[in-house]
Amino acid sequence: MTLRQTVGTVRRLRIEHATGFTYPGDVGASYNEARMLPGSTDAQFVLSSQLDIEPSTSVNYYTDYFGTRVAAFDVLAGHSALDITSRSLVEVRPRPIEFADIAWDRLEREAGRSIATVEMLGQSARTAPHPEVADIARSIASQHTDPGRAAIAIAGAIGDAVEYMPGVTGVHSTGAEAWVERKGVCQDITHITLGALREVGIPARYVSGYLHPSAHPEVGVPVTGESHAWVEWFGGDWQGYDPTNGSEIGDRHVLVGRGRDYNDVPPLRGVYAGPVKGELHVQVTITREA
Repeated sequence: MTLRQTVGTVRRLRIEHATGFTYPGDVGASYNEARMLPGSTDAQFVLSSQLDIEPSTSVNYYTDYFGTRVAAFDVLAGHSALDITSRSLVEVRPRPIEFADIAWDRLEREAGRSIATVEMLGQSARTAPHPEVADIARSIASQHTDPGRAAIAIAGAIGDAVEYMPGVTGVHSTGAEAWVERKGVCQDITHITLGALREVGIPARYVSGYLHPSAHPEVGVPVTGESHAWVEWFGGDWQGYDPTNGSEIGDRHVLVGRGRDYNDVPPLRGVYAGPVKGELHVQVTITREA
């Protein structure tokens, strides 16, 4: 697998993410958290961002344990719909992979020194690998003296083995369940990859964000985008890779949050008082501005 080293380009993306619930009748008070606002990093700069909520309510903004921006809000009056729309303008640079000079024994020592890496070594119910995935990961790792190159090979093998197909799995599916089907969405492929990397002692974390669907988007043309997920692994430093698309993290990826698995970074989470079940709606629109 050949990795392209891309430097010097900056892309400006405008993202509108609308989501929420429609209920067949009024529900009582609801308590919610939204993780839909990108944050600035060394590879992306947030020029503007806002969150609009209907019914209108006050919002408490904070940064969670893993560094993700969170908007917490309550709707205390009865309501038949809840609509949340995030609007962001972000400058994004490619994040080419850089391989550190680190061997397996040194990685083990360094990973054990920090809570940030130790927490990304443990498996969760979503990432615990299928035995076949564990075997694949161990086999590939045994062929590499460099954990970083092993991570790329493992992520690439998982991405090649699992067909991207919406509708086969659900939001609560585990990586092991998706592996049995060999089909799933980016969330599933990311969970499988996390389990494989952690199996061989490589700290790895779940990344949520957005992806512009076109490799060469036209300026000023809004397109239907999507929430997306990819992985970052630790090999002396944190590096990212998109196993669903078999690519480095480029100027089409906009990072929103990080965590141990999807449970740490859902775009919208909440509870409400009422006997009726709401219908979820989601629409993401991405426009290249420059």
